[in-house]
Amino acid sequence: MTPNATSTADSPRNSAKPGPVRVWLLAIRPKTLPAAASAVVVGTALAWRAGGFSLGPALAALAIALLLQIGSNLANDVYDDERGADTVDRLGPTRVTQAGLLTRAQVKNGMKVVFSVALVLGLYLTWVRGWLVLVIGLAAIVSAIAYTGGPYPLGYHGLGEVFVFLFFGVTAVVGTYWVQVGEVAPIAWAMSVPVGLLITAIIVVNNLRDIEQDRVAGKRTVSVRIGVRATRIEYTACVVGAYTVLAVAVLMRALPPHTLLALLSVPLAWVAGRVVWNQGGTPLNRALATTGQLALAFGVLFAAGLAMA
Repeated sequence: MTPNATSTADSPRNSAKPGPVRVWLLAIRPKTLPAAASAVVVGTALAWRAGGFSLGPALAALAIALLLQIGSNLANDVYDDERGADTVDRLGPTRVTQAGLLTRAQVKNGMKVVFSVALVLGLYLTWVRGWLVLVIGLAAIVSAIAYTGGPYPLGYHGLGEVFVFLFFGVTAVVGTYWVQVGEVAPIAWAMSVPVGLLITAIIVVNNLRDIEQDRVAGKRTVSVRIGVRATRIEYTACVVGAYTVLAVAVLMRALPPHTLLALLSVPLAWVAGRVVWNQGGTPLNRALATTGQLALAFGVLFAAGLAMA
C-alpha cells in the first residue's frame, strides 16, 4: 500500500539467497515507516502546543501507526500475489511472496501477529480515552487488509488514495491529538490535510510507476483511469496543496509563523517532482523514497517550528 519508499537496492535480485532476517525486512519495507510516523509527529506537536502532551499515549499512537503500515505492507505483498498483480516483470522492489522467499501462509501469519500487537496497544488507548478508539482501530485494520484483499479490494477500484488520506493522514493526526488532549481542535483537523496529502503522494508515485502492469492485471487504480500526465498533475497537486494549507493556516493566525520552517523541506519536493515529471519505470523508486523523506521532513520541521514558537 502506501508508502512504498523502498529502492531497488533492497531487492534480493541483487544478492543471492537472503537470510530470514533480510527476507522479513524486505517484507516489512522499513523505508516506508518514516512517512507513517510523520502524522504522529504532527499530532503530538499540536497536542504539546495545546498543553495536553502525554508520553504514554503518544508512544502508543506511534507504535500503532508503524504497525498498521507494516501490516498493510504484508497484506499488499500476499494479496497482490494471490490476485496476480505482482509478476517477475515488477518494476518496484521485490515482493517476497511473488519471489518465493516466503510462502503466502507465512506472510499472512506475520500480518496477523502485527495487527494483533496493534490491537493490544489499541486496548491501552481504549482504556485511556474510551471505546471509540477501539472502533477506529478495528476500522483501520480492516481497511489495511481490504486495500488489496477481500471481496472488494480498495486499491483495485481506484480508492487507494482515499484510504491512505483518511487513515494515514486525517485519522492518524487527529487521533494522535485526541488521545492526548481529550478533544479535537480545528487546527488538528486542518493540519491532518497536508500530512494526508504528502502521504497520498507516495501512493500516487507508486501507481504511476506500475500503471502499465496494473492495467494488464485489471487493477483499476486512479492512475490507470486518468493516465500518466494527469497522474503527474495529481502528484503535484498533493505536494503543492500540503504547503498551501500550512501557509493559509499561518496567514489566518491559526499557527505561529515559526511553523513555516516546514518550507525547508521544499528541496526534497523539487527533487522528487523532477523525477515524477521527467522519468518513468524503475527511476520512480527514487521519487518514492524521496517523497517518503519529504513527508517525515515536513512533519519534523513543523514540530520544530512549534517548539521554537
